[in-house]
Amino acid sequence: MNDSPTRVYIVDDHPLVREWLANLLRQTEDLVVCGHAAGAKEGLAGMKSAAPDVAIVDLSLQDSSGFDLLKDLGEQLPLVRAVVLSMHEEMTYVERAFRAGAKGYVTKREATEQIIEAVREAAVGRVYASRPILGRLAERMVGRPLAGSVEELSDRELEVFGRIGRGQSTRRIADELSVSIKTVQAYCARIKEKLGYADGVELMRDAVRWVDRRDRFR
Repeated sequence: MNDSPTRVYIVDDHPLVREWLANLLRQTEDLVVCGHAAGAKEGLAGMKSAAPDVAIVDLSLQDSSGFDLLKDLGEQLPLVRAVVLSMHEEMTYVERAFRAGAKGYVTKREATEQIIEAVREAAVGRVYASRPILGRLAERMVGRPLAGSVEELSDRELEVFGRIGRGQSTRRIADELSVSIKTVQAYCARIKEKLGYADGVELMRDAVRWVDRRDRFR
């Protein structure tokens, strides 16, 4: 039997969150932090060197989407099991995280004990989500996404949609996602087509409303 502590790598763009998680894990005997990063590229490179057992991943990162990091982990470091720790509570994010390869999903407003439990469950290959999230996932299984809903957007399109709703300019979105302005414009065009918007004004209006509604119920 292997009694070595589970090695955990933290990827979150907020320094205070990384410090808080590291301090939380230090209080356990079976979990140890082996590294941390603010962005997806730095995190992926760091994990290749640190060889963690579990990665705690935020979905909103400096240089990319957490969904991209989850997919990269599945392709390049399949032995690293990912637990998402996110501010996003919408089932759209939860479902996409699991489809991208996450083994666990915990929101930042949930108890610290659930974070520890999620890491321990992921370390032994089990899937973890809190009881409320599991209940909401079960409810959604009986329905189907409505036409024209954000669920029709790809992971990157959803990321762009959310950033537009937070008031980010096309240039800033391009810089933070490390893509060209033309690429962001192409994402916007696809979003308008999928959601039936006549122009960019309608897109921005609904994006702001979507973000505002999400934040109010967070």
